[in-house]
Amino acid sequence: MKKEIYLDYNATTPCDQRVLEKMLPFFTEYYGNPSNGFHKQGRITARYVEVAREQIAALIGANQKEIIFTAGATESNNLAIFGITRSGSNNGRNRIVTSAIEHKSVLNPCHKLQEEGYEVIYLPVDSQGCVDLDAAKEAINANTLLVSVQFANNEIGSIQPIKEISEIAHDRGALLHCDAAQAAGKVKLDVHDLGVDLLSVSAHKLYGPKGIGALFIAGGVKSIRLEPLIYGGGHESGVRSGTQNVPSIVGFGEACRIVAESLDEESSRIKTLRDELEARLIARIPNMYINGQKGYRLPNTSSMTFPGIDADALLFSLPDVMMGNGSACNSGAIEPSHVLQAIGVNREDAYSTIRASLGRFTTSEDILEASEKIAQAVENLQSIS
Repeated sequence: MKKEIYLDYNATTPCDQRVLEKMLPFFTEYYGNPSNGFHKQGRITARYVEVAREQIAALIGANQKEIIFTAGATESNNLAIFGITRSGSNNGRNRIVTSAIEHKSVLNPCHKLQEEGYEVIYLPVDSQGCVDLDAAKEAINANTLLVSVQFANNEIGSIQPIKEISEIAHDRGALLHCDAAQAAGKVKLDVHDLGVDLLSVSAHKLYGPKGIGALFIAGGVKSIRLEPLIYGGGHESGVRSGTQNVPSIVGFGEACRIVAESLDEESSRIKTLRDELEARLIARIPNMYINGQKGYRLPNTSSMTFPGIDADALLFSLPDVMMGNGSACNSGAIEPSHVLQAIGVNREDAYSTIRASLGRFTTSEDILEASEKIAQAVENLQSIS
């Protein structure tokens, strides 16, 4: 059986075995509803939910009372954006500011708000995928209700100047939401140092289970009013109703605890492997280029363009090396990546771009083998074309 090399960690990560082991008792041994404190089962699960809340808060520099559980970063993003705009506390403000390279779970809610009459401004980015701060200063005005800018891009890895954007937003009286799904667990985050009001994270991006995420709300729900997306029994301080998914919440907390233990060392190790992958491929394929390479980017992400090579054909010719062609959530899209277009990559080259994203279980042997296989596949396709 051929060894499979997984280089698609930005799409999702495998659940760490230690996380799974922590979760298992909460399916059969500790199964109580944490909302019911009248019996032992409910009290046990409620206690573990709060432990997990503390662990998630610790990873991003927050207080546990500032963490609300959701089904993932997509829901967290929607809750932040629609929760603010529909809360009835707009004070006449009608402008939303975001960036041109956001995840679709931010862009599509913004498109919906445009249909409802909101003015939405899409900030441009430079060739490295960094938001233009001068454009931000011009766009964020006294009519701005909310600014939503991601911490790190899922396709090219570019990291945004969130602290500076926060200062601009708050100077104009606007709130700042940050989608940090790709950043949490890869780089250090401190929500209060950054000055964000709302921040989204997801467990499956940092070796936890799928289907669980969280929204950070600065100061808690009493400080920032959010209109719920889901109505019911008033769980999660009334912001997100529904019986808590205790096994996944416990797993999310454990995943955050584990990743926090060696964040700096692991990020450095992965960056070294990522840089080696790029160097080996550039040595073999001189006309290729790396998107966002000159900017500040995630340590694990490489967006690689091979001019003249169809990205789908390249990926199909590499059955044992698992990567993506742009964003995983854009699968089946006819249009090329909106992120690549925003940084100035032409349509033809956008269709020739693949993304490798490394992670906890990537080894130096994986990189040696993957770089050779990718180079061979590109050379074969070049000879055919």
